[in-house]
Amino acid sequence: MPAEPTLVPLVGTPDVDVVVVGAGPAGATAALRLAGRGLDVALIERAETPGAKNLSGGVLYLDALVRAVGEAWREAPLERVVTRNVTTLLTSDASVSLDYGDQTLASSGTGGAPNAATVLRARLDPWLAGQAEAAGAFLMPGMLVESLALAEDPAVPGGRRVVGVVAGGQVMRARAVVLADGVNSFLARGAGLRPTPRPHQLAVGVKAVLGLDPALVEARFGVPEGEGAAHALVGDATLGVAGGAFLYTNQDSLSLGVVLRLDALTESGRSAREVFGHVLTHPGLQRYVADAEVLEYGSHLVAEGGIGMVGTVAWPGCVVVGDAAGLTLNSGLVLRGMDLAITSGLVAGDVVADAVAAEDPARVLAYQAALSASPAYRDLATHAGMTGLLRAPRTVRAVGRGRARRAPFDVPHRRRRRGPAAGLAAPGAAVAEPTRVARRRAPDLEVGVTSGTEPEATRGPALNVLLGSTAFDAATPHIDTSAMDPRSPETQAVIAVCPASVYRVARSRTTGEEYVAADEAGCLECGACLVVSSGGLRWEYPASGGVRFRQG
Repeated sequence: MPAEPTLVPLVGTPDVDVVVVGAGPAGATAALRLAGRGLDVALIERAETPGAKNLSGGVLYLDALVRAVGEAWREAPLERVVTRNVTTLLTSDASVSLDYGDQTLASSGTGGAPNAATVLRARLDPWLAGQAEAAGAFLMPGMLVESLALAEDPAVPGGRRVVGVVAGGQVMRARAVVLADGVNSFLARGAGLRPTPRPHQLAVGVKAVLGLDPALVEARFGVPEGEGAAHALVGDATLGVAGGAFLYTNQDSLSLGVVLRLDALTESGRSAREVFGHVLTHPGLQRYVADAEVLEYGSHLVAEGGIGMVGTVAWPGCVVVGDAAGLTLNSGLVLRGMDLAITSGLVAGDVVADAVAAEDPARVLAYQAALSASPAYRDLATHAGMTGLLRAPRTVRAVGRGRARRAPFDVPHRRRRRGPAAGLAAPGAAVAEPTRVARRRAPDLEVGVTSGTEPEATRGPALNVLLGSTAFDAATPHIDTSAMDPRSPETQAVIAVCPASVYRVARSRTTGEEYVAADEAGCLECGACLVVSSGGLRWEYPASGGVRFRQG
């Protein structure tokens, strides 16, 4: 839930120059730039290690990373350099692909870096946070920031400014705060700095990492050693739910996932788990995923609002970066977030450093214009019309009926030479659906997926692990369903969007009354349930423990 700010006296000695909340790509990059400018920086992360609560589709366009770390990019834990981009239109029992392979993509980026590479967040994020530490930032993992600390200050626009954060009931004062707390951005929303996103502005991303021998990865995807492919999947992949699907190659695994717009998912009558199970067992993908092992299953919210979701990102003493600022680009076939996050972190770092040097908290307001002039914002502006197009029912129906000529394929920005990374969704007939168990308990839930009359050799990876493949630590209670009506549309929506099957309608053995139960131990902490709730659900990040991604 959004966290109400804590009002504190204006006068007080700063504990650090800058607090950065969130050690993902945006926050770590901001901390790196700030520490490089000689500032005392605290980089706070709620997970025990950076990346343990982060998850992405997995393609990082490297221009921004090179600008952030220079030649150190060569040491980054990249999985595979993407030299092959494939767009595949799926029907219920067939597929057709547009395959673009280009060896120059291996060295066409800034400073001879690759154009793009696949990454796993549990490896990338600790490395990038380590770069910030090496520059002098102080990493503080395992700490949940509870609220922003605000003070009355008639000298700044609006009469209030951010003077720090509250964690563990204690105020940590700072000359400025950088919020990189993810797409939910409870801190900024609680302080009234950011609006509450609506279901049509967000999508739930559901992803599995599938273990596969490197030699099989290279043979199945037609790439040489060390190189990889990014597949955008459209058509039948998402059973008619607006969104898309992707399949990326890692060194010894695959990243397979779906991105489903929340409003479309709740209106479809389907569930996130059902759609993911469908794409995992789709006959058109078995040439790639057959016999792979499910290593991890996870979920994350994705911003879908485009440039219109960015809005105000700077206030006296505080700026917002990355996912928290709505910086995600979905052009129909390209889904980008990490490079935009890194760019925003660099921009914020410079603006905040200048403001601290000038001892003027209002100077951080210059971040608004600086971000608007950045490559990240310009790319969002270039694709500004795609958000409305992707929401149009006619667009989805056209692809679903196999009329590929009417699909709004995106032409990648020539200067960037971006390849497809995620795609549109469209309706189609189901190939396989998850069989439901009588009791949906997490994290030891077992879900079997049938594959019709397919021969044994062409069946997809077994889903008998799913949530069991994701690590959980004992978590403090963070879900309250007591005010939810078990027969309400709100309850049905919450059940549908939860990829972990946390919620179910149960019946009391003593009174016989129905109620909404939550097996919160298996919560993937994506927050999709809260977005579609109409107010009956109370959900927040656990104060400790919870999900722990080992792949990301």
